[in-house]
Amino acid sequence: MSQWYSVCELNQILPATGVCALINGQQIAIFRPRDDEQLYALSNIDPFSEASVLSRGLIAEHQHALWVASPLKKQRFRLSDGFCLEDATHSVASYAVRVSNQWVEVFA
Repeated sequence: MSQWYSVCELNQILPATGVCALINGQQIAIFRPRDDEQLYALSNIDPFSEASVLSRGLIAEHQHALWVASPLKKQRFRLSDGFCLEDATHSVASYAVRVSNQWVEVFA
């Protein structure tokens, strides 16, 4: 059953970075592209290499959307929904994420 999980305080995620959290047995990458409360959460597993690395990818803007580029093979995944720009069959799961009383929470 899915539920909201508290991960960390918002100030523990630096702007323009991602972190990884183990939530309900799943590695989930949480991204904070800017210095505000807008967050995104995707599976941390790069589907091309099957490595747990997406949280360490580079965040960039492309076609008016925010993306993370895998640090291994550089495929880009849209932060809003996990869509893979290079190959849609390799898109990753996305998760609802929110800030509540300055705590980051993920629905998984």
